Amino acid sequence: MENYNETSTDFILLGLFPPSRIGLSLFVLIILIFLMALIGNLSMILLIFLDAHLHTPMYFLLSQLSLMDLNYISTIVPKMASDFLFGIKSISIVGCGVQSFFFLTLAVAEALLLTSMAYDRYVAICFPLHYPIRMSRKVCVLMITGSWIMGSINSCAHTAYALHIPYCQSRAINHFFCDVPAMLTLACMDTWVYEYTVFVSTTLFVVFPFIGITYSYGQILIAVYYMPSSEGRKKAYSTCSTHLTVVTFYYAPFAYTYLRPRSFRSPTEDKVLAIFYTVLTPMLNPIIYSLRNKMVTRALRRVIQRFCSVKM
Repeated sequence: MENYNETSTDFILLGLFPPSRIGLSLFVLIILIFLMALIGNLSMILLIFLDAHLHTPMYFLLSQLSLMDLNYISTIVPKMASDFLFGIKSISIVGCGVQSFFFLTLAVAEALLLTSMAYDRYVAICFPLHYPIRMSRKVCVLMITGSWIMGSINSCAHTAYALHIPYCQSRAINHFFCDVPAMLTLACMDTWVYEYTVFVSTTLFVVFPFIGITYSYGQILIAVYYMPSSEGRKKAYSTCSTHLTVVTFYYAPFAYTYLRPRSFRSPTEDKVLAIFYTVLTPMLNPIIYSLRNKMVTRALRRVIQRFCSVKM
């Protein structure tokens, strides 16, 4: 076993992949998912920007979700890939703080944005006549700005704490990125107060938004049940199921990871669960929305036809 007890102030990320053929196969799989996420999210952003039919609140929020996912996966995977390829697993304390800051900012911002998207569908289906007022451009901008600001404030508090506590001689973080709870296992002090703040912030930014999403979709399902048109019910159910799929993949592993006490957590389980909300969800979001949404597929055809006609 390698000796990761370093005298420098750098941290060591033990990583996700074992040094074997299985590890190489997993690495290749993660890289393929990463490339799919980049292509998918960039395509969604460009498509929504280029097609005027998608310049609506729903797709404005969706473009922001793609932007967050693009930054989200780029914060984690490139460093993880370089560590595996070059074997240089060290990361400076400043680099660790930067990675932790962006991860926490994007994690909270995406959780709040998904809540805004649920509210958008709730207003569109339950109060269609009020939709232009309740979901105006100004309201959308406030929702998005609020998500980023709340994510940044929460991230600053957690990152500042993690960078200012004393660490023991071992700097080996048993994770594939600078996850603050994983860093705290190396602390030379009792961190129970901070663990309580993690529980509180997870409740505020994960549990409460999830309750809001559940309420929104509960109201949507009631409204859909009384719709006279079977085609309208089918369309509403399709939209709701799409969003709920994204929410399930994101919230469930995130909440399960951060609401458990340290005594019930294991590094291996934490790393496996982290794959869902750091790698899989950013890849699945554009796939789910594009394959299950006729407006997106029609917009894609229009954009392709437009570019083809320009070239001819």
